[in-house]
Amino acid sequence: MKAIIHKLLYYGTLISTYGLIASVLLQIFARFFLPSAPPWTEEASRLFFIYAVAFGSGLAFENNEFIFLDWFFNKFSEKAKRRIIIIIEVLSCTLFVIMFFYSIQFTRLGYSEFSPGLKYRMSFAFASMALLSATMAYFIASKLYSDIKKGRE
Repeated sequence: MKAIIHKLLYYGTLISTYGLIASVLLQIFARFFLPSAPPWTEEASRLFFIYAVAFGSGLAFENNEFIFLDWFFNKFSEKAKRRIIIIIEVLSCTLFVIMFFYSIQFTRLGYSEFSPGLKYRMSFAFASMALLSATMAYFIASKLYSDIKKGRE
C-alpha cells in the first residue's frame, strides 16, 4: 500500500512540476514574442504549484527532507530526543488529521464556485489541502508507529 501511495505522489509531483514549468515557459514566451500572454497561464501556474507542494509534502516528510534544527535538538540526551520526536509526531499527526476533516468541508464549499481564468470548480483547487493533509498524516503516522516500535525493542 505504501509503495502505491509513494508512486502516485511521485508521479503527481512530477506532472505538477512539469505543468508548472510548461505554463511559466509559455507565459514568458508569450510576453516576449506574442502580442499578449494567454490570461489562463498565471492561474494554471498557481494551480500546478499548489498541487506540486501537495503531492511533494508527504514524500519530503518520508525522506526526511524538511528543515530540522540540529543545534538545538542535539543538546538533549538520546532518551529525551526520542521522546521529543514522538511528541512532535503525535502533535503533527493530530494537526493534519484535523486539517483533513476541515479541508473536506472546505472542498465542498468550493463546489459551487468557479475559477475566473480556467473555469474549473474551485473544489478542485481546495482538494489539494485534503491531499496534503491526508498524505502528511499517513506518513507521520507510519513513522510514529515505527518509532514507537523501535523504542520498545
